[in-house]
Amino acid sequence: MAHALPADPTTGPADAHAVDDEVEELAAAIEGSADDQYRCEMRDRMVLLTLPLADAIAMRYTGRGIETDDLIQVARTALVKAAVRYRPGAGPGFAAFAAPTVSGEIKRWFRDQGWSVRPPRRIQELRSRLVVEEERLRHDLSRDPHDTELAAALQVPVADVLEARSCSAGYHAVSLDAPSPAGTSLADHLLVTACPTTTYDTRDALRHSVAALTDRQRLVLQLRFVDELTQSEIGERIGVSQMQVSRILRSALDQLRRGIEDERPTARDAA
Repeated sequence: MAHALPADPTTGPADAHAVDDEVEELAAAIEGSADDQYRCEMRDRMVLLTLPLADAIAMRYTGRGIETDDLIQVARTALVKAAVRYRPGAGPGFAAFAAPTVSGEIKRWFRDQGWSVRPPRRIQELRSRLVVEEERLRHDLSRDPHDTELAAALQVPVADVLEARSCSAGYHAVSLDAPSPAGTSLADHLLVTACPTTTYDTRDALRHSVAALTDRQRLVLQLRFVDELTQSEIGERIGVSQMQVSRILRSALDQLRRGIEDERPTARDAA
């Protein structure tokens, strides 16, 4: 049996109510046909017509550690699932039916894939409850709630509240090699010991390494880390481009690191 195809959704009406009506028409066409190919074509058009809904929901979750393209892909996949399950006339409309499906799928993606360091499921779920309860108590108390108050409201030990709060850091991993504004890295701070002898050796090695730099390298280092000028300002001061300043800095810092490592006494030397 031949079926008439509804209008192409790419040229469909922009009005939201008209879109809802067209989606219902497509859903009714799917429901009333036994032709699998026709049903697939109608469902494809139904999904294409409502892609802006999925994309808009996905954009609510941007900036939380997952790439926007991944969020949109998850949202559109969930939209397809909603289109398969939807039955016309069974509720307030397709948008109201699909929105919770799309949001739920994105939240599950965050729960299962959004952690750099994945905590136990129990702590993940407690963290979600903690966020809601903390906001409620903040509104009721007109101040930030104490951990004991949160623990009582959630009926869990205070230690679990602390663990659930700290697990938020598991969403994002920071590289130990990531540069800081001072030109050092996180590893430089985490791996340096507080031993006075080590500090003296490092400073002595640094003094020798700085002495081995060229006059221009020492000048750029002083302007950047003592006078705290930007690379552009340094370039204007010494008559080079910002890119050349960047190269000079990188070369000088690499040379200093190598010099410090070479100058430090090894464990065998200390023995």
